[in-house]
Amino acid sequence: MTMIRGEHLYKVFGPQARKAVDLFEQGWTRDEVKEQTGALGAVIDADIDVAEGELFVVMGLSGSGKSTLVRMINRLHDPTSGTVEIDGVNVTELDGKELRDLRAGKVSMVFQRFALFPHMTILDNAAWGLETQQVDKDERYEKARKALSTVGLDGWEANYASELSGGMQQRVGLARALATEADILLMDEPFSALDPLIKRDMQSLLIELQSELRKSIIFITHDLNEAMRLGDRIAVMKDGRIEQTGEPDEILSNPATEYVAEFVRDVDRSRVLTAANAVQDPLVTLSPDTQPRAAMVQMRDHEAPELFVTESDRTLVGAVRDDDVAEAAKRGDRTIRDVLHHDYGQTGEDTPLGHTLLDAARYTLPLAVVDEQGRLVGVIPRVTLLSALANRDVLAEDGDPDANGSGPPDAAELAAQAANDGQPVASDGQAHSRGETTTGETPAEEGAHHG
Repeated sequence: MTMIRGEHLYKVFGPQARKAVDLFEQGWTRDEVKEQTGALGAVIDADIDVAEGELFVVMGLSGSGKSTLVRMINRLHDPTSGTVEIDGVNVTELDGKELRDLRAGKVSMVFQRFALFPHMTILDNAAWGLETQQVDKDERYEKARKALSTVGLDGWEANYASELSGGMQQRVGLARALATEADILLMDEPFSALDPLIKRDMQSLLIELQSELRKSIIFITHDLNEAMRLGDRIAVMKDGRIEQTGEPDEILSNPATEYVAEFVRDVDRSRVLTAANAVQDPLVTLSPDTQPRAAMVQMRDHEAPELFVTESDRTLVGAVRDDDVAEAAKRGDRTIRDVLHHDYGQTGEDTPLGHTLLDAARYTLPLAVVDEQGRLVGVIPRVTLLSALANRDVLAEDGDPDANGSGPPDAAELAAQAANDGQPVASDGQAHSRGETTTGETPAEEGAHHG
């Protein structure tokens, strides 16, 4: 279900705004229109749609029009042309009272600079939106306390904004928006004023809250890594126009314009792409009931020293090596069940590629990708994974490779870890193990830093 829809939206500041729109519709550029009319096209023919429960990111550099676009949603800016609908209601046709009611009960906004009242307690700040709605004092304080608890500020109700860190102040701003129980949140670069560690903490909090509350959120940012981390879908803006809208992996893998391609060139793909983005069909698999000699033929024909073994429903049950299969054939074993081994990397479809690098580099087999039922979806050859992660050392704008201060391990780190574990190290610096089993999902959740 579509919660927010904007169609053919224009916002022109300055003289001759209507004429400027006409010129834009004829194909004139932003600079040409400004030279002709003196008017600035802040948003030009923009279409957006945001589904119920979706976190939709609008991103672009300063002056791209992203803040102006979002402020037309609740008519902090009236569109010069075009329409906005919220939950089927044409917002551009609302009168003053109807618009105030919309802002009070349906749409809340979280600002970059917190917008807290210094003379009010944290509780009063969180309850302020409800007070403007003339909600009974006991009810609004109850909702405000609940919202503060949701964002991790239990016990701070009696404090003032000056006594809180920047990250905690932004939590209050978020609590104030949540307290109104609005279906829609508009977030205008809410984390850009925070230091890198607190910024990551707030991003994690938003992801956690969104998984529980499923609000319809439009989130504005100029930070590409933030957009890729948060967005269900992303709209990339340049000079007032939307260059491309799509899911993060689509934006990254199939940029629609040269500008988008250049914009995403240095993004850390290990944070965005998942195992599902790099999976391939396995070369061949064997059944555990395969006779050893038949298995040897398959391995010889495919020049494969190791193969995965699956049941008829593709449930992954192990792998076999050519030397073990040869021994089984000599012994006269009826099947290869007794020579299965489990020392290979395994991961889920939704695991970020950055979290799979260790498994891919450690084992001689490709990385096995399985679904929730343990069925083999496909494999990621080591060369494919490492190619996809070629620019994994590129840091985010804030200079923090990961929330815990370190990105996925490089080849030297892998070799050192393998040496410490007593594993042999191949000449290419990658470790190969025959004694350890991975269960799939990896590394601990990113650490949080509370302001």
